[in-house]
Amino acid sequence: MHSEFEIIRRYFTHRTHHTRLSVGDDAALVRPSRGRELVISTDLLVEAVHFFRNADPRLLGHKALAVNLSDLAAMGATPRWALLAVALPRADARWLAEFSRGFMVLARRFKIDLVGGDTTRGSLAICVQIIGEVPYGKALRRDGARVGDDVWVSGKLGAAALALAAIRRRVKLSRDERRRCEQCLHQPQPRLLLGTALRGIATSAIDISDGLLADLSHILERSKVAAHLEFGHIPCSPAVRHRCDSALGRDVLLAGGDDYELCFTAPRRMRARVMMAARHSDVKVTRIGSIEPRTSHWPDIVVFDANGVPMKITDAGYDHFR
Repeated sequence: MHSEFEIIRRYFTHRTHHTRLSVGDDAALVRPSRGRELVISTDLLVEAVHFFRNADPRLLGHKALAVNLSDLAAMGATPRWALLAVALPRADARWLAEFSRGFMVLARRFKIDLVGGDTTRGSLAICVQIIGEVPYGKALRRDGARVGDDVWVSGKLGAAALALAAIRRRVKLSRDERRRCEQCLHQPQPRLLLGTALRGIATSAIDISDGLLADLSHILERSKVAAHLEFGHIPCSPAVRHRCDSALGRDVLLAGGDDYELCFTAPRRMRARVMMAARHSDVKVTRIGSIEPRTSHWPDIVVFDANGVPMKITDAGYDHFR
């Protein structure tokens, strides 16, 4: 059985790119680039809450880092350093090798230095802290949306939540539909290039982790505005679109979560620049609504169907303590 320090040395010590002192000391030494601010985020993934007990360790390693990178994408930041803390029920060499492989393949893709963390024995839980950089004063935030702005999303929504519904036997998918949807659930792709391309264009941004309505509501709350959305404009895969007439289909698209796409706002005059940023990032973006003034007569988010009628919303999104 590996000791704690053997686990760190064998599976989590790698060559670094931006670090003065990395794994092996009490703490790491890093130096931010001139004229840049640090952007820091952390996420905790707990077995049986955020992932299934039999989760593929390689895919879990990918997702553990990807969900943190998605937070940096929403801030328009470039990732530089990561710290990883893992509680393990036992030191399983095969599990550790696969988890490390999934984590480090994504880390190397974006030249992220793994500079420290911790390991201990306990129920399986994974905590990643990610640190990035953004030019001073240029970070995308949640409090900048203005009345008249367009509301945009990247990629397609709902597939990850549909996969989860299939795993829980709430819906039956074809083999191909399930394979495609599970790929979205287990291997989200952080939109880092799009996030940096939107600096100076978007007025606000957030990543969609808890569902479109739940996450957009954070922008609306911080910006003190409301939003009108067109349900038929929200982009989704054919597997989701075919089920949009059902309550389940509407819920996975509006409130399902685990998409890790970007939701952002931008002035109408910036539409051409938004599309240019998307092409530069090789990511499709779709305009799904507009930012409106808050009133006492309407909810903060109103979703209109194809006939222009407000839809009844049954699920507002994921709640970690519900």
